[in-house]
Amino acid sequence: MARGLFPGVIPAAIENGVAERRKIMKATTAYAVGGNAILAGILLMLLGDLMFALNDAMGKWLVASFSVGQVLLLRSLGAFLVLGPLLARSSTTSLFKVEKPGLQFARVVMATADTGLFYAAVVYLPLADVMTFYMAGPIYVAAISHFFLGERIGWRRWLAVLIGFVGVIIALRPSEAMLSWPSMFALVGSLSFALSLVLGRVLRSTPDVTLVTWQTLGALVAGIFFSVGNWSPFTGQELFALLLLGVVSCSAHLLITRSLKLAPASVLAPLQYTLLLWAIVFGWAFFGDFPDAQTLVGAAIIVIAGMFIFHRAKVKKVEPVVPNNSSHG
Repeated sequence: MARGLFPGVIPAAIENGVAERRKIMKATTAYAVGGNAILAGILLMLLGDLMFALNDAMGKWLVASFSVGQVLLLRSLGAFLVLGPLLARSSTTSLFKVEKPGLQFARVVMATADTGLFYAAVVYLPLADVMTFYMAGPIYVAAISHFFLGERIGWRRWLAVLIGFVGVIIALRPSEAMLSWPSMFALVGSLSFALSLVLGRVLRSTPDVTLVTWQTLGALVAGIFFSVGNWSPFTGQELFALLLLGVVSCSAHLLITRSLKLAPASVLAPLQYTLLLWAIVFGWAFFGDFPDAQTLVGAAIIVIAGMFIFHRAKVKKVEPVVPNNSSHG
């Protein structure tokens, strides 16, 4: 009866309803896929940070028996076990014809200094103490980017930078011990880490494999140089551990690189502070070290300042820096 009264109206309505449901289903599916991708990105970032923290703990254990140069050398050889297959699939052109060679060289120097100074610091200092200095890296990046990249930073972020520096000073323990060599290693290493991140932003169009390959070669050359006269014999198990150091570090890097392709950097950036949590856990579990109250207060101030900088960067729609190749790890 209705068909007779309203010819074509009901079929059209049904067709429109079906089309609308299809649109809703597509939107729901896209939302679900996007949500799953972000969740996968978060999980990969957390796993990558865990592996970097484990790698840092392995490094601290190894530099107790071997020189920093020897660890750098064998760690780099281990990294090439992971990089080798990637390089085999890459063109030699992308490896040797790089943009801004001077800045590429500067980044290799900074990344190598970052790695070497990290290992030199953990010989004497607890893992969490050294990691506290390195967690100030994003704070340094905010300040450096203002002067060298021309990125405008408002008064709120400048205030957060100053507060972050206060946290670093507290962690340094204002006393004569503040000028100890291990503390200076950690401080200068964290500044090198920040500079390598800033240079990485300038060189963002360079393929990731190219950046990591040259960075690893830089560490290899430094390892050869500093291991001369400081070479210790090792067992098969110790050689395996030294090579594994590079394998774990490179694998963690690949996980974090993949996570950045699945989830926004603004979501992932704060997760890097889980490195500090793992440093405390591994330092206590493997070495019996637990940070004192002053270090914890300094670390808390640094984390809060860094989180605020991430928040303001998100508000200003500036992509925050996420270290995807924690070179000290």
